[in-house]
Amino acid sequence: MTLYATNADRELYLTASWVVITLILVWISNHFLTRKLDKSMPWLEHGNKRFYWQLGVGILLSLIIINLSYFILKLGLTTDPPNEAQIVSMNILGLLVLLPTISINFGIQFLSNWKTAQVNSETFQKETIRAELTTLKNHLDPHFLFNNLNILSSLISVDTELSQTYLEKFADVYRNILKSSKEELVTLNEELRFIASYLYLLEIRFEDTIQTFIDIESKSHTLYLPPLTLQMLIENAIKHNIISEVKPLKIHISCQNGYLTIKNNLREKRVETRNSGKTGLDNIKKRYSYFTDKEVQVFKNPDNFIVKIPLVDLEAQ
Repeated sequence: MTLYATNADRELYLTASWVVITLILVWISNHFLTRKLDKSMPWLEHGNKRFYWQLGVGILLSLIIINLSYFILKLGLTTDPPNEAQIVSMNILGLLVLLPTISINFGIQFLSNWKTAQVNSETFQKETIRAELTTLKNHLDPHFLFNNLNILSSLISVDTELSQTYLEKFADVYRNILKSSKEELVTLNEELRFIASYLYLLEIRFEDTIQTFIDIESKSHTLYLPPLTLQMLIENAIKHNIISEVKPLKIHISCQNGYLTIKNNLREKRVETRNSGKTGLDNIKKRYSYFTDKEVQVFKNPDNFIVKIPLVDLEAQ
């Protein structure tokens, strides 16, 4: 009786240990799989594909672990390996346990990602609204209106045709600013059309003291970026640099390797306006973080200030 009890206790302990260890190994393997797929196949971008991949690979990994651990347990209790009937029974039992368990896990992951997406969406909307309000505030500033209306008034008496063109560009700028409140992303081509009108106003106002050079291939025009990004960067360059006829502000806009580069020569004003510049760049960085993992790059040397912004390729996502 003592020997029988000892063997029964041994089998019970081994079986209990097998169940605990198997569950731990299954959990670790599925947790590792989840972390890997979160990086290579995020739920929000590849929902259906991610579901089938995690379901299939997760069940396969779990069954492999269950079969290997059962094989070790069987050899620990007996000298015979598991037979075909035992293997089939173990896999059927494993599937019956795994399917509801993984389904519950999927539900938890979905709710967690949905909640994160909601928070990110609300944060993005706040950042977008803040950017739009900042831009509207800058453009609706009395000085901006006064300067442009004053220029328009002087042009009417000198050159009627030029004043008409100026008025059209002036209207285009405001129309695009108001339109941008409904857009999260615009094509580079749309942004460049808006910038053409904005630069026209600047060129009339500052004449030759501001010079812009745009070198962008047509194939890049279908890439996307948050609206008003270029305008904010050009505005910052004007705000923080001394501009004169002797040393005009030169702004170069180019595109290479999926990045839009905005470079201007540097003659910083002594007035402390750094905080507003950082606010504008921080706003751009936050808005980009919702669409791409690539970072906005900022470089500064004694001669130039350079900002490289990643363009968003929706077809590649």
